[in-house]
Amino acid sequence: MKNFLRYTVAPLFLMISTPLFAFLFWYTATKLDGSIDALIHLFSRRGILEGLYLIISPVFFGSQFAWSVIIAFAFFEILLMKIIPGKTYHGPTTALGNTPVYKENGLACFVITITLFIGGATFIPTFNPALFYVHMGEFIGAMNLFSLFFCAFLYLKGRYFPSSTDSGISNNLIFDFYWGTELYPRIFGIDLKQWTNCRFGMMGWPLIILSFLYYQNQTYGLHLSMIVSVGLQLLYVTKFFVWEKGYMRSIDIMHDRAGYYICWGCLVWLPVIYTSPALFIVNLPETLNYFTAFIVFVLGGAAILGNFWCDYQRMVLREEYQKTKKLLSVGYIEAISKEGEDCGNKYPLITTGLWGISRNFRYVLELLGAFLWTLPAGFFLPLPWFYFVFLTILLVDRANRNDFRCHRRYKEDWVLYCKQVPYKIIPWIY
Repeated sequence: MKNFLRYTVAPLFLMISTPLFAFLFWYTATKLDGSIDALIHLFSRRGILEGLYLIISPVFFGSQFAWSVIIAFAFFEILLMKIIPGKTYHGPTTALGNTPVYKENGLACFVITITLFIGGATFIPTFNPALFYVHMGEFIGAMNLFSLFFCAFLYLKGRYFPSSTDSGISNNLIFDFYWGTELYPRIFGIDLKQWTNCRFGMMGWPLIILSFLYYQNQTYGLHLSMIVSVGLQLLYVTKFFVWEKGYMRSIDIMHDRAGYYICWGCLVWLPVIYTSPALFIVNLPETLNYFTAFIVFVLGGAAILGNFWCDYQRMVLREEYQKTKKLLSVGYIEAISKEGEDCGNKYPLITTGLWGISRNFRYVLELLGAFLWTLPAGFFLPLPWFYFVFLTILLVDRANRNDFRCHRRYKEDWVLYCKQVPYKIIPWIY
């Protein structure tokens, strides 16, 4: 019964509820002034089924415009992945001996994409940069359908035409569709997880929040609260693409297969939920003056840069250790892998600097950054804070999963490391 709930009921519930939530979240933010009470009142008057139909049916299939933009953007980012030069680098070798190969050109693709969007908004009179706000419901409908068909394609590809031996099924159709049937699917040399996670989801994030900014400027005039929130998010996304090589070696990529969980999440959930603080700020009154805007931006920028430094330092030190087999600038424990293809290999677990404060102190900084780019929304409504709450749950779960995997992998070396760095996330608390 426990396995049935975990591997069938829970995935099915999430695959039904998350698309509904995305539509309801957008509708509440844009049509009901962000009021949960107004949404409850709508359902009490119309009934749940009629209410859902009223909200979702006009945008369920998207629109010709939304589909055109999505297809053009998808192929444009694929084109950039192929033609923009970059160094070749490798992800971690899997337990079955497969090593993914990537091209390091994410930052260049990001700069080109943002430059073209802002350039179009500035110099092309017929281009409306507020398109993602104006047509957001249509984009959610189109992306939801596209993502479901894409996940079905990934299921069939991983089952019958896998790109590597890191594939297979559990004979549970619901779980396999949710979790995926392949770890590193590729088509025509394109790594599909890199495309969905980085070049569509993360690349779309800055375009969407810039669209919100342009809409507010066109409708009400630009607020300091919007400038600060969008500015911090742009800094965070820029940091991501500078560090993309490190992300492609993270737990999201190393262990999570390409299924509904990660692909629908990056194609639909990320564009709707991660951008939501700016979505609410569009119609909210100004909350900042020049002094508070400066303070919030400086603190948020420091948190984001600190988060970047944690991730970048670990990436650089791991590369240094692979070349020299020692580290002179930091304290560390030499951990030996006890399982998998790399059994017997040694890895450094850093015990000083920011990594000595807690095992995942970068999550504290990431949450602080998210808190500060949400803060300009104020406390008028609870929904703008949903992303921050969701991110907190996500990162705590990720820290626990990482602890479990590392303990299984390094065994007594991980126990020793945990004695030297005893806190998972927040020093002296957790």
